Amino acid sequence: MEIQNRSILITGGSCGLGRALGRVLSAAGGRVVLVARNNRSLAEAVAEIRNRGGIAFGIPADLGSKPDIHSIAGQAAALAGPIDILIQNASTLGPVPLRLLLDTDCEDLESTLNVNLVGPFLVARALVPHLVKRGSGHLVTIGSISDHMSFSGSAAYGASKYGVRGMHESIAAELAGTDVRTTLVSPGPVDTDIWDPIDPDSKSGFTKRKDMLRAEDVAEAVWFAVTRPPRTAITEIRLLPTGYSARS
Repeated sequence: MEIQNRSILITGGSCGLGRALGRVLSAAGGRVVLVARNNRSLAEAVAEIRNRGGIAFGIPADLGSKPDIHSIAGQAAALAGPIDILIQNASTLGPVPLRLLLDTDCEDLESTLNVNLVGPFLVARALVPHLVKRGSGHLVTIGSISDHMSFSGSAAYGASKYGVRGMHESIAAELAGTDVRTTLVSPGPVDTDIWDPIDPDSKSGFTKRKDMLRAEDVAEAVWFAVTRPPRTAITEIRLLPTGYSARS
């Protein structure tokens, strides 16, 4: 399936994996709509795609804000036409990454869940019905190795990722028979700026950044899933760096 001139909405599209998704999918001919809360980074990501000859638009929005989320569907359709592919990518490690349970307060948990779980729930609720009504489209959820494996210091983040995986699988079950495809992409560690506050190179037990996946690796996996023929559904993709041991 070609994605030439298909409208693709990417949450968390201003940096890291979201920005790579925008580059890869716009290069394949898609009209990408990037959603992010950082206006400056969003404008830079849109400009980068346009400078490469691609079609891109930006929508400033905070996925922790219900009013912002409710306006996304209408804005996206006005900019790029009805959305064909929704990529739920926005994510946070939380206000203070890698806190043990006893150091994690309720506010940490709530803010992490708001971005990683409540936001995707509201975006899906706003956009998936349009895909069903048209009888075509694709929902892609970017999960994590933490949606099926637990790590010390990640109670809030792990809860959010297990939750978004459960939500995605429930939506997939509800969409059976509608011709709207669903794909969950669960990568291991990816070298993006999400690691900056952690500095894994200076800590034992962490994958060094040079050994992590690149954002383009994950973006190309998404491209593969959304370009398969209509008879084929790539329901789940797990990616790990070569030689990676989750328990090392």
